[in-house]
Amino acid sequence: MSEARQVNPWLVAIAVMFGTFMEVLDTTVVNVSLPHIAGSLSATIDEATWALTSYLVANAIILPITGWLANYFGRKRLLMISVTGFTLASFFCGFAVSLPELIVFRVIQGAAGGALQPLSQSVLLEAFPPEKRGQAMGFWGLGIVVAPILGPVLGGWLTDTYSWRWVFYINIPVGIASIMMTRMFIFDPPYIRRGTAGVDYWGIGMLAVGIGSLQILLDKGQQEDWFSSHLIVGLLVVSALALTAFVIHEMTTEAPVVNLRVFRDRTYATGTFLMTVLGFVLYGSLVLLPIWMQTLLGYPAVVAGIALAPRGLGSFLAMPVVGSLLGKMDPRKFLAFGLVLAALTLLQLGRLDLNAGYWDFFWPQFVQGISLALLFVPLTTVSMGLISKEQMGNATSIFNLLRNTGGSVGIAAVTTLVSRYSQAHINTLVSHVTPYDGVSRGMLEGVTQGLMARGSAPAVAAKQGYAALYGMVLRQAAILSFLDIFWLLGLIFLVMVPLVMLMRRPKGGVSVAAH
Repeated sequence: MSEARQVNPWLVAIAVMFGTFMEVLDTTVVNVSLPHIAGSLSATIDEATWALTSYLVANAIILPITGWLANYFGRKRLLMISVTGFTLASFFCGFAVSLPELIVFRVIQGAAGGALQPLSQSVLLEAFPPEKRGQAMGFWGLGIVVAPILGPVLGGWLTDTYSWRWVFYINIPVGIASIMMTRMFIFDPPYIRRGTAGVDYWGIGMLAVGIGSLQILLDKGQQEDWFSSHLIVGLLVVSALALTAFVIHEMTTEAPVVNLRVFRDRTYATGTFLMTVLGFVLYGSLVLLPIWMQTLLGYPAVVAGIALAPRGLGSFLAMPVVGSLLGKMDPRKFLAFGLVLAALTLLQLGRLDLNAGYWDFFWPQFVQGISLALLFVPLTTVSMGLISKEQMGNATSIFNLLRNTGGSVGIAAVTTLVSRYSQAHINTLVSHVTPYDGVSRGMLEGVTQGLMARGSAPAVAAKQGYAALYGMVLRQAAILSFLDIFWLLGLIFLVMVPLVMLMRRPKGGVSVAAH
């Protein structure tokens, strides 16, 4: 262990962040490539979405048991296995010649990558002294927040410039660098040791079934029209039963694969809940803006991805600053201010209209990126502040699982609400578009006259006029649904502000054992 103490913590940080950034990037980088993957592998786009679902399911199953796996295999060995498996799976994903083959390697890729987020977080929290953990989490947060935003841009550029296969090949040099640095700079602390108790097979099995069913339900729910589908209802029942049994089993067994007793720490429990909500809003709004830009404003996919960059830029600039200031101020003040600031940016996006231009999106997103730094860095640092080193791997595993689950719920909720709210607004708007309404009649006559002036016959122009008027109604209904959801997401953040007061500030950075 003396060798481990001589390693510069920033070298440790770079070593673990290579793999983590690569893994988080792969949760979104494939999205824009789906049409190309489907065409290349003779599949429909709906079938190709299993390349996303399979990755997320495997990832979600491994995430919560990472702490146990680190004790069983050793943290360094698990990191090496994970990065190596992820890199090899990326290589074979790029070489896949059929969709089933791609899905198999995406499952391996997701399972191998599932351990990287909690492992990197626990390694960083331990490598830095308590007073510098804010800086460590600022650096870690860059990868977790910026990677999902960068993913669609990088994926679109690689697909358009080369081919969809390069979305996977790009991981290979990063993976090799991560393997080399992990081998050189990461060491197991003395408390990482395999327990004498047997393997909790029941716990692992119930967790895999419960989390796997939940992830498929969230990913396919809107596509299957939710509870009108027997598949979705069945997945909900299986997930609820399996996860309920899992919680009961883990709270009563002597050697649980996931130690849920860590939630007895009020600060950790509150912080994990807030992080779940943060994942819900972050990933939900990340889905919402590109749909708005592409369907209503006519942005190409890559341009829409680039238009999301200000959020990443704001986080990139603010996270190191927040990390360095965190040890000098009460982190709960950062959290409260970050929640209010993030809410204001969402409410500002909820005031835009169909005439919004690039800069109307730029500044709210840039400020939102700053607010995410104010949230992410102190939330992670404070939540883990009172967790013992022995429980750190277990705590970070649950923490990351619930953040990702919150993101999955956020994506599912937003895509469903867009559809539901749009239909409600269509019904409202159509009731006002009648021959007896002067504005509607004037608009229809103006469109019809314009079409006739361009050479359309009167009967054809009349039909085209009705179609154009209905198209306007659809666009207005869609934009109203987007604005409603942004207001809803902003209000969710404001409601969360009082919960910050439930968290305790770590005293002098001393780690206290979690009971």
